[in-house]
Amino acid sequence: MRIDIISVVPALMQSFFEHSICKRASQAGLVTIHLHDLHDYSSKKFRQVDDYPFGGGAGMVIAVEPLSTCLDHLIAEITYQDIIFLTPDGQTFHQGLANQLSLSENILFICGHYKGIDERIREKYVTREISIGDYVLSGGEIAAAVCADAIIRLIPGAIGDESSALTDSFQDGLLAPPVYTRPASFKGMDVPEVLLSGHEKKIEAWRHEQSVKRTLERRPDLLQ
Repeated sequence: MRIDIISVVPALMQSFFEHSICKRASQAGLVTIHLHDLHDYSSKKFRQVDDYPFGGGAGMVIAVEPLSTCLDHLIAEITYQDIIFLTPDGQTFHQGLANQLSLSENILFICGHYKGIDERIREKYVTREISIGDYVLSGGEIAAAVCADAIIRLIPGAIGDESSALTDSFQDGLLAPPVYTRPASFKGMDVPEVLLSGHEKKIEAWRHEQSVKRTLERRPDLLQ
């Protein structure tokens, strides 16, 4: 998989992709991540990429010209399954969408900044718009990192035990059950006996029961 990310401040994401699962997936050749500095595509003297919005109002907007130039450059070389704009008014990101995007070969993320991007970019280039929640960030970089991480960990081989990703919260529409590790008894609190029984079917039944219980208590909307 190839993931391209267009940003006004790409340095914000460099460290993120140099650690943990993202780093291992990259070193194993499972994913390549390319960060593009939008300033490199500006025709302005001081590499400016923003401008005042028509109609007035507070804030600046990422201008259409540098972003269009960058997109045209990338599209000429790579065929993307999705060109994704990260925006508060996009579709809410969820596990099912992460699963779907993990099957792609090439994805491009556009990180918004300031008051957003020129609407004509959304109309001409963007194929999908994603939000990671009902709040506003300073830019789309953190959202791009969140989406990329959720996608990359699903690529076969990215995680040592591939079944681990399949038992995460939301994969089956439920929250994950409680988990325990050694010691079996800690400060008067004991691990449930069924987990020590070695009885695989009973353990699976217990975990499913706990998942349903936890989902009902914490996220009943998922069960609807």
